Amino acid sequence: MKIHDVIQGTPEWLALRAEHNTASEASAMMGASKYQSRNQLLAMKKTGITPEINPAMQALFDKGHAAEAAARPIAERMMREELYPVTGTDGDKLASLDGMTMIGDRIWEHKLWSESLAESIRADKLEPHYYWQLEHQLLVSGADEVVFTTSDGTEENYVEMVYKPVAGRREQLIEGWAQFDKDLADFVPTVKATAIGAAPETLPALRIEVTGMVTASNLDQFKTHAMSVIESINTDLQTDQDFADAEKTVKWCKDVEDRLALAKQAALSQTATIDDLFRAIDEISESTRQTRLKLSKSVTTRKDELKLERVMAAGKAFDEHILALTETAGIVPSTSRPDFGGAIKGLRSLDSIDDKIHSTLSNAKAEATTLANTLIVNLRAIDELAKGHENLVRDRAELAYKSADDAKAIIAGRIAEAQAAIDRAVQAEAERNRLRQEAIERAAQEAAAVEQARIDAEAAKVVIAEIKAEAGFTEIEPTAAPVKQARPTAEQIINLVASIYKVSVETARGWINQINSMEKAA
Repeated sequence: MKIHDVIQGTPEWLALRAEHNTASEASAMMGASKYQSRNQLLAMKKTGITPEINPAMQALFDKGHAAEAAARPIAERMMREELYPVTGTDGDKLASLDGMTMIGDRIWEHKLWSESLAESIRADKLEPHYYWQLEHQLLVSGADEVVFTTSDGTEENYVEMVYKPVAGRREQLIEGWAQFDKDLADFVPTVKATAIGAAPETLPALRIEVTGMVTASNLDQFKTHAMSVIESINTDLQTDQDFADAEKTVKWCKDVEDRLALAKQAALSQTATIDDLFRAIDEISESTRQTRLKLSKSVTTRKDELKLERVMAAGKAFDEHILALTETAGIVPSTSRPDFGGAIKGLRSLDSIDDKIHSTLSNAKAEATTLANTLIVNLRAIDELAKGHENLVRDRAELAYKSADDAKAIIAGRIAEAQAAIDRAVQAEAERNRLRQEAIERAAQEAAAVEQARIDAEAAKVVIAEIKAEAGFTEIEPTAAPVKQARPTAEQIINLVASIYKVSVETARGWINQINSMEKAA
């Protein structure tokens, strides 16, 4: 914040304010001020013409300044710090602070005592009329909090609360001022007087004298003049002036009807059969009555039609703004259309309706733009975090609405889970390769064992043949006559094998058993 060496209330201070968007204007800019409409602020900023301060208002301002001066020592005692009035700017924004601490971490804002405001402060719940000013002051000053006070300068009537920035409001305020500056560039001030209804011109007095016939009457001239006036009545209502005129004309028509009825009654009291006179009176009366009924209905129905037209136009303008933001951001800002109909509920004049719709639309545009800008930043952050893992953020549009920390945690969790799945797949493949290698090795071992068994079988045959030869066995041809020959015992064969191969008797016995098993198997 840049601090300016000006005293509040001086011409130098007023000149500085005229060049900036100020904290005291923030609530009007947001359409939330109790004392100034957004269009009135636009007109003031565009023309530089400020409302004149009447004696009653000046007396109220003086009372507020006196209460502030008396309350300052109380605030300093409660805050345990000295407070200094400061006027500072940040870019095109200005804030005139009732008080700021030496290090600038806390500021003080004082309002003249109000029981309703005191109740809001006690409940820690401020209206937008107040909190937009505080948000603006915090934005410009860079302070952490505002000690917001209402008092009459005495400790008996002194209530305060600590206001800290509310998430989302600062961005909405910044975008609100940006939208306001855009509107200000295109704003064309108009001077509008309060609509005062005007009825048609007064008709001439109707004079009728009868005996048994009409002896004197200006009825023809009266009828011609009356019908001309009635036909000139405007029934196409467009402006507040039209509606004010219509309401006055309805009363005028009723008055004409009543006067004609009285004239007719006066004539009837003189004669009972003057057909032309009564037909003329009835024609004028009926025409007046029809005009009255039409205008009376138009006052309500036409105004409802104009309200609907304005609501529909505002809705279309908002939709077009959302479409433009979507093209820029690449994502549709998920914000609902404002309730323009509810915003103008209870308003009667077209000027007040236009002003309310305009401020509602501008605030909605600013809010949607703030959201779109946030989404753009979030999408960029998401794309950066998920680089190389784009398939994990197919719902990036939904993630963009989450806080930065939440989105980061979700993406990090998904990446970790995906990496864990990859690690599990690698481990599973490694395990399959290990089992495959073990199977190959087992098969090789089994094949080697089979081969070894074959070799052992061949060797065993040789051994058997040698044993038989050593034992004196003789192979006899199947066709030769049997020759009786003594056969050695099993123990003799075992001992013979042990002596021939220089092994123990147990080893020889094992060989013989193995050979017998192989022969049986064969």
